[in-house]
Amino acid sequence: MHTGSPEGNASEKEEGLTNVKLVEPPSCSAASTIVFIGRNHRGQWVAQQQNGLYGGLFVNRAQAVKYALFENGQHPEMIVELSREIELDMRSQTADIPASRVA
Repeated sequence: MHTGSPEGNASEKEEGLTNVKLVEPPSCSAASTIVFIGRNHRGQWVAQQQNGLYGGLFVNRAQAVKYALFENGQHPEMIVELSREIELDMRSQTADIPASRVA
């Protein structure tokens, strides 16, 4: 037994399509930032965003690249591997923001 009309089904499908919102990930809508990777003076792998907003030390190159890709929204073209030493420096512009006190 058929209870709905074909027109009703079509309008339901069209209505469903009009309610779909296309949302870009933040990495696509904002300008992606460069992430530098390389070794520090101890031979550890370093990944650091160009302004020092994020970064870390890693046991190998693969982990540094994986982290960089995760942080920059999967943009391998924005990862720069340095031939010179790079030291992890987390003193970015945001370092001037006072930390909240813990009682």
